[in-house]
Parts: sequence; structure tokens; C-alpha cells
Amino acid sequence: MTEGDTIDRTLPLPNTIDSLARDLRSLGLSAGMTVIVHSSLSSIGWVCGGAVAVILALEQVLGRNGTLVMPAHSGDLSDPAPWQNPPVPQAWWESIRESMPSFDRNLTPTRGMGVIAETFRKQRGVVRSNHPTTSFAAWGKHSRAVTKVRKLDFSMDRDSPLGRIYGLDGYVLLLGVGHDSNTSIHLAEYIAEFEGKRVVNCHSPIRRNGKRVWQEYRDLEFSTDDFEDVGRDFEREAKCNTGMVGKAVAKLMKQRELVDFAVKWLKDHRVQRDRSN
Repeated sequence: MTEGDTIDRTLPLPNTIDSLARDLRSLGLSAGMTVIVHSSLSSIGWVCGGAVAVILALEQVLGRNGTLVMPAHSGDLSDPAPWQNPPVPQAWWESIRESMPSFDRNLTPTRGMGVIAETFRKQRGVVRSNHPTTSFAAWGKHSRAVTKVRKLDFSMDRDSPLGRIYGLDGYVLLLGVGHDSNTSIHLAEYIAEFEGKRVVNCHSPIRRNGKRVWQEYRDLEFSTDDFEDVGRDFEREAKCNTGMVGKAVAKLMKQRELVDFAVKWLKDHRVQRDRSN
């Protein structure tokens, strides 16, 4: 879609910080909330100020007592052997392992998170957790509490930024994206028991004692294949505010309610899926 197409889709008036803030308040976002946001800038339509305006609108609504969180994942800082999107030749693997730059929370860009999340993680006052592949960026009252996680193993469990949001009784905002982008459901994968649940060894380049090392750590073998199904069934049974932010369909929900629902859903439905194979 060209910028001209986006303008035509946005008529009669452009999206601005103030108009987006009004839309967010109408959706139910309010001052003092802790919220993790997953977003697509293109879905909103033409925005005066682009990603920066969306971030400022969110912060305007949340206020100084609110906390804004976004994923800052960098999945490319990983072992190249299982890469699929795209794969690389096996002859490259050792070279990549030896030369890949180590994770730097200030320098390492996000991958696949969208321009809003990538812009947000560079904002002054935003802090980022220190995981090489699944870090999170946060701004506001609880930003340091959310991101102060030192371990590498099990990166999205109860003792992770997602778990901290759960403990703060925070919210999830899907801004023009579906539940397949709803990272909080990964927290439910750690808690739920289901057939086929598996721990795998992972590797990433990090700095340790001033030196680059190729670090091994453990994590779950994740799957987002059924996240849309989880989200659809959750919306049928629980409160999920749905509305428009600009031209984007937006959904606001309690993270704790979503995760608790997903724990039960995964236990029942992933077992059924595995038994049917």
C-alpha cells in the first residue's frame, strides 16, 4: 500500500496525537494503567507524526502513573540451525555463530515487532530488559520493576516481564493486530500442562565479564499456531473492549484474565490435538 493509498483510506481527517488519545480513551484505556501493546502502524491509517505520535498518544492517556510496555524481541540473535524465515545455508552456520554481534540493549534492533515498537525502544526514558532474543521495553511508573530480570532461562515465564505485568494486574492492547501477536499467551504456555510440552536448549551471543560469549540457556519450544483460537474463545467468554483507534480495530483486555483462560484452554485443546494425531 502506498502512502497515497493510506491517505485515501484515512479521509476525511488525519490521525493526530489528540485524535488517537480520544480513541484510546473511548476504548477504555485510562490513566495509571499498566499495558503491553502489540501494534501495526499501517493498520491505523495516515498518522501525523507516524509511530512517534502513536507512542505519545499512549503515554498521554496513561499519564505519569501509568506504565507502557512493548515487546523488543530480536529473534535473529539465535543459533542459525533452526532458522526458517528464511533459512541460511548450513555452510554459513559456524561463521554466524562466531561473528554475530552480542546483544546490546541500546543498539540491538527489534525484529518483526513493527515500527512503533522499534521506535519506542529508542525513546529517552524507556528501559529494556536484558534478554538477547525476548526482551521487553517499558516506560513509566513500573518500567524498571517490569524489565529488571537477570535470568536467561525460560524468558517469558512468571519471573519475566510478562509475569511482572500479570502481578501488576495489567492489560493487553492489540492495536491493529490479532491474537497471533498476543505475547501474553506465551506466559500461559509455561503455566499450563499439556502433551507435547518440551524444553529446548537455545544459544545466543551475550557479553559476560566484558567478553562476547556464545551462551546456552533453556526455554520452552513455543507455538503460536493456536493463539488465534485461544483469543477467539476468550472473547466469547470474557470482557474484551473492542473499538477503533484511527482505522485500526483495537482490543483491550485484562492480561490476567487472558492468561488464566489460556492456561485452561491449552490444557484441554492442545491435549486433544495431540491425541488426534
